[in-house]
Amino acid sequence: MDIKGQLAAGALKLIGLLPLRWSRRLGSVVGYCAATTGGDSLRISRINLEHCYPEMPAATRDKLARQSVIGTAQTGFEVASLWRKPWSQAEDNIERVRNQQLLTEGVDEGRGVLVLAPHIGNWEIFGQFLATVGPTTSLYAPPKIEALDPLIRAGREKTGANLVPTNVRGVRALLKALKAGGIVGVLPDQEPDLSGGEFAPFFGHPTLTMTLAYNLIQRTGCKVVFGFAKRLEHGFELVFLPVEKAIYSEETKVSLAALNRGVEACIAEAPEQYQWEYKRFRRGPEGRTGLYKKK
Repeated sequence: MDIKGQLAAGALKLIGLLPLRWSRRLGSVVGYCAATTGGDSLRISRINLEHCYPEMPAATRDKLARQSVIGTAQTGFEVASLWRKPWSQAEDNIERVRNQQLLTEGVDEGRGVLVLAPHIGNWEIFGQFLATVGPTTSLYAPPKIEALDPLIRAGREKTGANLVPTNVRGVRALLKALKAGGIVGVLPDQEPDLSGGEFAPFFGHPTLTMTLAYNLIQRTGCKVVFGFAKRLEHGFELVFLPVEKAIYSEETKVSLAALNRGVEACIAEAPEQYQWEYKRFRRGPEGRTGLYKKK
């Protein structure tokens, strides 16, 4: 028996009984401790912020790094409530939706909509919402803790989302969904394997960027939109933003550069809510950057 896994699942279930505001407060406490005592999350966040905003005052960057660490912890605790509660209750936490027509226009046209959702705010409630608008398909990698898998799946699938594996079969499912006029959600700011990406500018640095979105666009002629769930004082604002026309370019580098600029535009909406602790710049065109090496 996996004792640690069972304990983790039990903790998630208990936290899931709490109202969102209380789970968020617990996350704030845990995040504040992490931001105060230091650790890799804060260290990496500081490195990324200095890399992306070199002209920003150091004190401002440090404040953003701490806010980001707290926000990531809040997300971790919030998802327990969002996964465990019925959608009718989770939906009450959505205060407003901005530019929803960018999504619904594509769905109504039956064109297929590729939603690029960076790691900003709470992407779990954002994914749940998408599936209430139209048939939604997204990639899913089971967690390392096996006992959490059924809880996560149930939470993500409860509004009708279709989760597919992160392999060739899963990509085929994404293509099929878009060609059928459905919605496909992709996280565009994850570093892919070398075989699945090319280098494109991101905050002025050549960054390994996934080609999955580019391939889906070229093979289906789908509509593309950016989106994320921005954390508000008492709930969330779901935000949809338009893409640059360049993202539809047949030239891979042009499309990927537009994708990264779109991610930057999303981050600009709430930089303190972005998951800066992710090692986005581990690889450069010449190999490993050494950016995150401890000194």
